[in-house]
Amino acid sequence: MSDRIDLSNLPSYRQPRRSIFSARRIALMASVVAGLGIAVHGFSPSTSPADLFSSPAHAQVNNEVKKVERPIGFADIVERVKPSVISVKVNIKEKTASNDDGDDAQSPFQPGSPMERFFRRFGGPDGFPGLKGGGRGRVVQGQGSGFFISADGFAVTNNHVVDGADKVEVTTDDGKTYTAKVIGTDQRTDLALIKVEGGSNFPFAKLADSKPRIGDWVLAVGNPFGLGGTVTAGIVSASGRDIGNGPYDDFIQIDAPVNKGNSGGPAFDTNGEVMGVNTAIYSPSGGSVGIAFSIPASTVKSVVAQLKDKGSVSRGWIGVQIQPVTSDIADSLGMKKAEGALVAEPQKDGPAAKAGIESGDVITSVNGEPVKDARELARTIGGMAPGASVKLNVLHKGQDKVVTMTLGQLPNTVEAKADIDNDSGKGASKGTDVPKLGMTVAPANTVAGAGKDGVVVTEVDPKSAAAERGFKEGDVILEVGGKTVATAGDVRDAITAARTDNKNSVLMRVKSGGQSRFVAIPLAKG
Repeated sequence: MSDRIDLSNLPSYRQPRRSIFSARRIALMASVVAGLGIAVHGFSPSTSPADLFSSPAHAQVNNEVKKVERPIGFADIVERVKPSVISVKVNIKEKTASNDDGDDAQSPFQPGSPMERFFRRFGGPDGFPGLKGGGRGRVVQGQGSGFFISADGFAVTNNHVVDGADKVEVTTDDGKTYTAKVIGTDQRTDLALIKVEGGSNFPFAKLADSKPRIGDWVLAVGNPFGLGGTVTAGIVSASGRDIGNGPYDDFIQIDAPVNKGNSGGPAFDTNGEVMGVNTAIYSPSGGSVGIAFSIPASTVKSVVAQLKDKGSVSRGWIGVQIQPVTSDIADSLGMKKAEGALVAEPQKDGPAAKAGIESGDVITSVNGEPVKDARELARTIGGMAPGASVKLNVLHKGQDKVVTMTLGQLPNTVEAKADIDNDSGKGASKGTDVPKLGMTVAPANTVAGAGKDGVVVTEVDPKSAAAERGFKEGDVILEVGGKTVATAGDVRDAITAARTDNKNSVLMRVKSGGQSRFVAIPLAKG
């Protein structure tokens, strides 16, 4: 019939539109199937057409995984350096290992010394205070760590590990035990050199030539709690630490777990070289809290070389008592920066005194190298050989001058100086008040035991600037503002002169307990 309608000619039923729509649907589904194929393919094989879409995606995932590297470990380094580390065991006879406080140990350090106080307060990383034994006359056993520095059996450990030992034995990483002999010790740096007998091909470690940077990786290897070779890792967390052991303190601080028994063990860098010797930890609890101290390799090199050569360490000496230059002291001396080492008192007949260095001088450089602070001066001079000639740049009464001298040898012992009689103020007048400083003074020659020079402090206001700066009754003020004083009037005149010069503080040289020091006292305005 002519009136029949061909539905296929209508727009909604045209084949091209239906084909385009279907193609789009297939494309969308393909993307979904491909996505699903990634997930499914990992669990079970599929023979469905979806594999055609999933295969490329799966290959891409594998490529991405290959790009992710494994976490960096230390196994290769440890495997190489661990055989050089030894466990050190000592026997000490006829030593008291108890005290009235019930402590089952006796400090290996001189009573009252800074190191002894440090270890008493914080605990040590080796057998102190955990030494084994007890009772007078018994054998006390201690344990520590060490490491070979040469194939013929020379090894480094701590002085406090082997100090006073009657017998020293070491156990190597392969479990063999050898007898060792103490070649030499150095109490000032807490280092010792021992020699292991019975071998000539020991694996040894190299001391690093460069200083570590803060943030560098560090590996501590040792004998914690007598467990044998143990490895812990961390980073260098600080450098140049002073823990009160002496003027040569220059410790590396690390956060690698170090415990009792690690003393004398090495701290390795990622090159497998020894950056330091572990010697102390900060530990209120006795265990590691993440703060340990290592002697730098540079110090170990210089000390060990002398111990190997002559069994002891000789240090240069200029014969001065020094102290840091604080900002207040720098201001009092008209210095732009608080740097250098302030000479509190030159020792009589010492090299410095003979060369003309006086109290109040500031040593700013040694052989042209700037001196940052008093500890740096002590380390620099101590690292030189006695008899060497040095040039010191000195700030003397506001003027720069160069002093040349020959170094003496640092005495092994320090002469004790008598303290001023604690009752020196008895029978003397209360002295004259020094306005705005919060203390009273009297001529030293009027107070028994105070000496002939200066003025003695007879009273200090506990809320005053003088008290804040550490002044106490019995201190003797020798100089104020660079001028010697003998009366309270001299002190007042010197303070007035400092105010006239618009100084914010006045510098005083004070003698306390037989030792001299400089103290900067802030001046009140008005």
